[in-house]
Amino acid sequence: MTTQTITTKPGPGEGAVLNARQVVFLRYLPFVLIDLVVINLYVEYWDKVVIDSFTITLFTACVMQLLLKLTIALEHRVSGYFKAKPGKFAVAMRWFVSWLIVFSSKFAILAAVDLIFGEHVDFGGIIPFFAVVFSILIAEGLIAKLAYSLGGDAGEKEDDGR
Repeated sequence: MTTQTITTKPGPGEGAVLNARQVVFLRYLPFVLIDLVVINLYVEYWDKVVIDSFTITLFTACVMQLLLKLTIALEHRVSGYFKAKPGKFAVAMRWFVSWLIVFSSKFAILAAVDLIFGEHVDFGGIIPFFAVVFSILIAEGLIAKLAYSLGGDAGEKEDDGR
């Protein structure tokens, strides 16, 4: 059985029934666009970050978004494993392994981008790449925070004029 979500006031398609894939698409599309903007700002203003075309930047943003989300999912799964264990050693391992996954994943993402796009994408080394990734994460966090703040009180029903 598929999960369906009914939209209340999204604009076009008001009251539409969305399946789980549509909800995932609508959830991640803004983040890919944020990544695209952040990467292109670095391409425009920092000569170390060079990408051949807008299209390649779009594909790079998609790949990076996918790999960042997979990294976060892995980190949460491993963290949950250690969180379920008792004791200080488990707490220490949870923090260490989480840090290790988050830190080392950046090298894996950079290698994947290099493997996929080759000479068409050049982040100019690990420092510029880290700057891009952290800027992406900060921008995504700020936009998500803004979006949630626009929701007001979650338990409050919106007056639809009836």
